[in-house]
Amino acid sequence: MKDDRQVEALLRELAPQVIGLLVRKHGQFDACEDAVQEALLSAAQQWPEQGIPDSPKSWLATVASRRLVDEWRSESARRRREENNALMDLAGPGEPSTSDDTLTILFLCCHPSLSPPSQLALTLRAVGGLTTGEIANAFLVPESTLAQRISRAKQTIKKAGAEFVLPPAGELAERLRVVLQVLYLIFNEGYTTSGGPDLHRADLTAEAIRLTRLLRRLMPDEDEVTGLLALMVLTDARRAARAGEDGSLVPLAEQDRSRWNAEMIAEGVSLVSEALEAGPVGPYQVQAAIAAVHDEAPTAADTDWSQILALYDVLEKVSPGPVVTLNRAVAVAEVNGPEAGLELLTTLDDDSRMSQTHRLESVRGHLLELAGDTGAAREAYLRAAGKTASEPEKQYLTRRAERLT
Repeated sequence: MKDDRQVEALLRELAPQVIGLLVRKHGQFDACEDAVQEALLSAAQQWPEQGIPDSPKSWLATVASRRLVDEWRSESARRRREENNALMDLAGPGEPSTSDDTLTILFLCCHPSLSPPSQLALTLRAVGGLTTGEIANAFLVPESTLAQRISRAKQTIKKAGAEFVLPPAGELAERLRVVLQVLYLIFNEGYTTSGGPDLHRADLTAEAIRLTRLLRRLMPDEDEVTGLLALMVLTDARRAARAGEDGSLVPLAEQDRSRWNAEMIAEGVSLVSEALEAGPVGPYQVQAAIAAVHDEAPTAADTDWSQILALYDVLEKVSPGPVVTLNRAVAVAEVNGPEAGLELLTTLDDDSRMSQTHRLESVRGHLLELAGDTGAAREAYLRAAGKTASEPEKQYLTRRAERLT
């Protein structure tokens, strides 16, 4: 089992590097990515039994190159290459870039021409080294559907004329914002799955943290990268206490804080302190600071809600949006009373972005319960339960409603 985990970790690290090698040599990102996936599968089957080669990267590159040659020898592939030759050659002009190919591939997978679901899937496969089946299982979609999504994503990148180079300086900040958003979405899907029987997917949160650590190593001067890593680490530090023995959801205020990961909290606090000291404050840094206040409180009653509310005031200025307002309403309620929080929630009632999520009604139920309006709280909890596809969240909200009967 240890050998299997060692092989899996190595393959995930090497996947984008080998894709980069092949793309620089052959162009055609889509074909090279497919070939590397086949090589990764072969390695996953052979290495645990036969041992890791002396040069695993070269092994993967050789196997993947053979797959490419076999494919290109076919007459149909030759015709397809001729027809599509003008569409894209991802190998950029001149000498190979000295930048890390993993970073280039990460930006390519988060190309703005792709939809968020496509960005997620392609990032996890090309940069994360996950198989199509693993990604499909994580997002509760059929493998065939996920495969089509990845195929369409690669064709979209091709039609967009993307080159295998980092974005120019003028576009880098905006493209980095997309990359960070994709990594954040991967983490969130792992921390609280959007559907199915499991509360969280530790494999996805671990992969999001791994990729964000990698991005920080490649872009050490980007404070928002450090802020995002801090946010992920501080949030994931609570994971062991988020579920009961039966897998049921345990809200933050009721968690056994002795089960929180002290080492991760210390790392996260150090990271967010570093990020906040460096320069202008971004949304991930502020969210990490909020997470740090929660994590450093010995008990729920010791939480410094005034500081959290002040941080949400900052966050609303740098990154306004309905989710920020929703979370700020909780802090307002803790500082100024539940009625004040409920008044703030009314500003979200006509926001179409909140109509598909259960979170507005869930928070409303919580604040109504605090305000003593148990009948309205029960109805809000039941409305929230009807809007979530997550079984643990549905059960939690239903139990909250039943307690108020």
